[in-house]
Amino acid sequence: MPLSGYTTLRVGGPATRFVSAESAEEVVTAIRETRDRLLVLGGGSNLVIADKGFDGTVVRVANRGSKIDSLGDGRVALTVEAGEDWDAVVRQTVEAGLGGLECLSGIPGSVGATPVQNVGAYGVEIGQLLISVDLLDRASGEVRTLAADELALGYRTSMLKNTERAVVLRVRFELADGGMSAPIRYTELARVLGVRQGKQVPAPDARAAVLELRRGKGMVLDPDDHDTWSVGSFFTNPVVTEADLPAVLERIASVVGAETPVPQYPAGVGTSKLSAAWLIERAGFAKGYPGADAPVALSSKHTLALTNRGHATTSEILALAREVRDGVHTTFGVTLAAEPVLVGCTL
Repeated sequence: MPLSGYTTLRVGGPATRFVSAESAEEVVTAIRETRDRLLVLGGGSNLVIADKGFDGTVVRVANRGSKIDSLGDGRVALTVEAGEDWDAVVRQTVEAGLGGLECLSGIPGSVGATPVQNVGAYGVEIGQLLISVDLLDRASGEVRTLAADELALGYRTSMLKNTERAVVLRVRFELADGGMSAPIRYTELARVLGVRQGKQVPAPDARAAVLELRRGKGMVLDPDDHDTWSVGSFFTNPVVTEADLPAVLERIASVVGAETPVPQYPAGVGTSKLSAAWLIERAGFAKGYPGADAPVALSSKHTLALTNRGHATTSEILALAREVRDGVHTTFGVTLAAEPVLVGCTL
């Protein structure tokens, strides 16, 4: 059975063995009993699987369920099983009058993947809301609880990413129960909502605005729209140290002109983040590149998304990704890194 049917990019060959685990206990058992290579599959929204498939066992994490516990002072703890659909959980929190997750609306995939990737969008990251995760430590075979500060969370990464050391079973978030959003920090979102950055709005209003913005960029899954047949942003925004930034900006200015402002954002102590989409476009890769008849193309709505136009292969996806990555490096001297996990293939 091809794994393409379990990924949002819709590419990937078969697995030697496939197990769907419907509870946390079944997930633990399936993984403990696996003796060959293991691939843990959630919503498949951040995976690029080789055309030859996976020579080993795929365990699909499909456990469901959630609960809410009061923490007092207007705060609650939301515990969610790893196999729950992420956007469905966000929608349910908003409908329940809880605030915090609304800016992460419309992101495909499962709950268990969110701390692994430290998922973020529109000024909010999972790490800002995460209390802890329950996970299976594969080395010891034990189920353990790790606090958020034990996960080495960073920009679109954690100690769990690109490793087989542990599998997330459930996740806990701290949310507010007043029905208001987290402070709106993203400029574009604040503009759509008509508020100043740092202000709060009703959580349903923030969710609706985020979904509107994401749909406009082809970032909300739609089986009839090939612009959404993707892993979302294929590349992360490059992070540059303060020491290297002047030389990078000088190289960019030599291409686009000194008068053209270069988007940059704080990315932690001593670093700045550049816009990958901005660099891609100015390196000559427009929306829809290389054209409507190609099996793989940049989204017609957003240059960060590489899209399957219907019958693409993984090899074709990666060929375009390499062309874009190498083109940006040649033009600006900046190397883009892939955001999705590559299984059985390399960029």
